[in-house]
Amino acid sequence: MIRVEVGTADFDIGAETAKVAEQGGGAIASFVGQVRDDGNLDTLELEHYPAMTDKALRKIAETAQADWPLHAITIIHRVGKLSVGENIVLVVTGSDHREAAIESCSFIMDRLKTVAPFWKKETGSDGSTKWIEERESDLKASEKWQK
Repeated sequence: MIRVEVGTADFDIGAETAKVAEQGGGAIASFVGQVRDDGNLDTLELEHYPAMTDKALRKIAETAQADWPLHAITIIHRVGKLSVGENIVLVVTGSDHREAAIESCSFIMDRLKTVAPFWKKETGSDGSTKWIEERESDLKASEKWQK
């Protein structure tokens, strides 16, 4: 089972984890990303082109499912204007084996940070805005999954 959702609504981490657990296996791995405070951040705004985003996220999930023995994958990514501390992304993977669940979850997050078509704009507490560029550390993390 692959579930991909992109929208403005927040998610229930426990409920989403339970849905993956219902698919069987004994290992569940998850990652929750939240808007972090850099000391000056007021909001983070995420934009996307829905058809392109859905296709990219599904491809990431399908690649993970092909590379690891997974029962279920959930990817939920929020868009719109978010405040510090709000949830942005949830990835949950389920497998029979701990290593597969953890590695696939990490793979999905690394790919989301580098190939998923989201555009992010920060607004500071002083009203200044800036578009976020790709980070070198994210690119390096994603490179480790190249075959």
